[in-house]
Amino acid sequence: MTESDMTSENPTPNPAPAAPPALSDHLPDWVPKVLKFGIPILLLLFIAMYFYFRHRISTDDAQVDGHLVPVACKISGSVEKVLVEDNQAVKAGDLLVSIDPKDLQARVDQARAAQDQAVADIETSKADLEKAKVSFEQAKGSDLQAAEANLDSRKASYDKAKTDLQRMKPLADREEISALQFDSFKTQADVAENDWKAAQRRVASLQQEADIRRVNVTSQAGKLSKSDAGLEQAKANLAALELQLSYTKITAPMDGVVTRKSVELGQVVQPGQGMMTLIPLHQTWVTANFKETQLTDVRPGQDAEVQVDMNGLVLHGKVDSIAGSTGSRMSLLPPENAVGNFVKVVQRIPVKIVINEQDTQKVVLRPGMNVEVTIITK
Repeated sequence: MTESDMTSENPTPNPAPAAPPALSDHLPDWVPKVLKFGIPILLLLFIAMYFYFRHRISTDDAQVDGHLVPVACKISGSVEKVLVEDNQAVKAGDLLVSIDPKDLQARVDQARAAQDQAVADIETSKADLEKAKVSFEQAKGSDLQAAEANLDSRKASYDKAKTDLQRMKPLADREEISALQFDSFKTQADVAENDWKAAQRRVASLQQEADIRRVNVTSQAGKLSKSDAGLEQAKANLAALELQLSYTKITAPMDGVVTRKSVELGQVVQPGQGMMTLIPLHQTWVTANFKETQLTDVRPGQDAEVQVDMNGLVLHGKVDSIAGSTGSRMSLLPPENAVGNFVKVVQRIPVKIVINEQDTQKVVLRPGMNVEVTIITK
């Protein structure tokens, strides 16, 4: 048997295919280490971020708000001076606009003269009242008392003469006295009666005079009261005109920046007409519009962070208050939901954020600026 035959009878088995190389054989040595340590680090980082952000809610729908103080005139007149320009900073009490005061000054002078005249009228009324009181006291005093005493005396004389006449009449009837004597007693009685009646008329006259003078006292007292009222009215008129005169000087009600100046020199203005707007930049706050679903845990007093879009500066503040309604409900045309095609939309509720006082010195916030707000609920 030849060697070839032996080979054909006992063929040699094929060798087993080689195993593919492991993936780790093709990776750099640092990759397994990164996978070994990186995944736990990422997991810890994710957990840390979860605990950090789970009590923080944010919104970029936030703006700086502030007071817009309108400056308007209270009287009509011609503008005499305009002392400020747009975007000029002013202090409280600074003169902004002056209105020509000549007409009002003339009216004030007239009112002051009327007040002086009212004072003079009061002095005259006081003197007349005192004179009337003295006259009344005199009328009801010594003159009336003397007349009443004289009346009593005349009444006594009349009574005596009448009694004497009555006693003499029986004697005259019996002719125990002469007719001449009886006529004398009768004449005395008539004279005494006439004197008594004259004394009565004198007392009545003096009493009437006293009543007239009493009425005069009352009249003079009324004139004095009227003069007092006239003085008060003159004072009120003068005060009102002086107040209007003070309105010719329009001053800044607070510190701020002049905006929207619309008044010009020589312009004729009317009461209530706007001249400019003052914006106090030291009294600003942030209004952040959060979704209603974000406000579950928001409470006044919680800390807040405000990132200013202008420079990226982060300011700290507090939640001051939460609005009583959504922003859409307070809009000019609130949505009408009582229709068949109602679509539910997540509403936004304004939240007022007040910046901490120490942070307000870092940047000037102007109303209308965009900011981003984050509230830390715990």
